[in-house]
Amino acid sequence: MGVESSVTVLALTLLLFCLKSEASNCQPSEGVPLVKSIDELPQDNYGIPALSHITIAGSLLHGMKEVEVWLETIAPGSGTPIHRHSCEEVFVVLKGSGTLYLATNSHLEYPGQPQEFPFFANSTFHIPVNDAHQVWNTNQDEDLHFLVIISRPPIKAFIYNDWFMPHTAANLKFPIFWDEQCFQTPAKDEL
Repeated sequence: MGVESSVTVLALTLLLFCLKSEASNCQPSEGVPLVKSIDELPQDNYGIPALSHITIAGSLLHGMKEVEVWLETIAPGSGTPIHRHSCEEVFVVLKGSGTLYLATNSHLEYPGQPQEFPFFANSTFHIPVNDAHQVWNTNQDEDLHFLVIISRPPIKAFIYNDWFMPHTAANLKFPIFWDEQCFQTPAKDEL
């Protein structure tokens, strides 16, 4: 083997080692404790104004296979983007109040005018698979705190500019914001 071939093999080996080492930061390890303090988990807004997100139990960070649990906070007068995903989603409202906007017309060309469902502290609601929705903190005086439980993680979200944007024009967001550093596989549209 020539010098150039040896250098190429060495460079590729180092590159693979670095990639594996970097990816290992996101791999669940055998040492993940069963009991964790929420205060010690990473919290970020991931570039979404007025949002705070903590993955309490996740597929990529904690090795969950069937469900994922998030703790989220939305500031007064703010909300999530209009979006849909191919998983079930359950919300448990811990504090605050708001409005769920839900379009159950996923079989049409676009979501269409959503129904409005007010919610409050100690309430719960669920989102059916592939129904476009938006959660909004309509309370001007306090943050909205809720737990989110999703099935089939990690999720693929389709984000809409408005309720009349065609499904085919929605922007695929995969991996979802908080999974970006860990998940590097291309996604397929499931609708």
